[in-house]
Amino acid sequence: MDRLTVRKIIGRIAFIIGLLLMFFGSAFLLGTLEGTTRFSVLRAFFFVIIGALCAFFAIKLNKRSVYLFFATFFLLVGFFLFLSALRIIPFSFSQGWPLISIFAGLALLPSGWHRFGAIRRRYVVPAVVFIILGCALMIFSFRLAPFSFKHFMITWWPLLVVLTGLILVLISLGTKNSSDAAKS
Repeated sequence: MDRLTVRKIIGRIAFIIGLLLMFFGSAFLLGTLEGTTRFSVLRAFFFVIIGALCAFFAIKLNKRSVYLFFATFFLLVGFFLFLSALRIIPFSFSQGWPLISIFAGLALLPSGWHRFGAIRRRYVVPAVVFIILGCALMIFSFRLAPFSFKHFMITWWPLLVVLTGLILVLISLGTKNSSDAAKS
């Protein structure tokens, strides 16, 4: 056998062993933790397994950045659910649900890097928007603001219109500058 075949076999064996270790580790974790529901740990394990499978497909199918996005996203959600189930993170998913937006933004960054080999505006701008949106929603989810999200939207909706216009102007200026550089 040549080196490439041996590497492929070792990679597959490592992947299978890794999945088995994750499964058995979760099973042992279920048996040793008090006050943790089995459903919460299994739900977290489910997301981690989906993320690992998406990572496997991202590696196997070269240039498949969509699999890398889902791998990163599901792994982040799974690890958050594990830490929440173990009560390492002191809040539940019902309170930390805006993290989904933050996780989506964070998952866009390696996906864009994998696709283009560099950071591109096409991925960074939506990633930053998702992260900012998640952070803003976390303020209301944790009740850090003295008013509700509904009250905020009723009072400050013109600010959202201004920010949307600013983003569109910045995107158009960036597009104009990059097209001018391409002509040179």
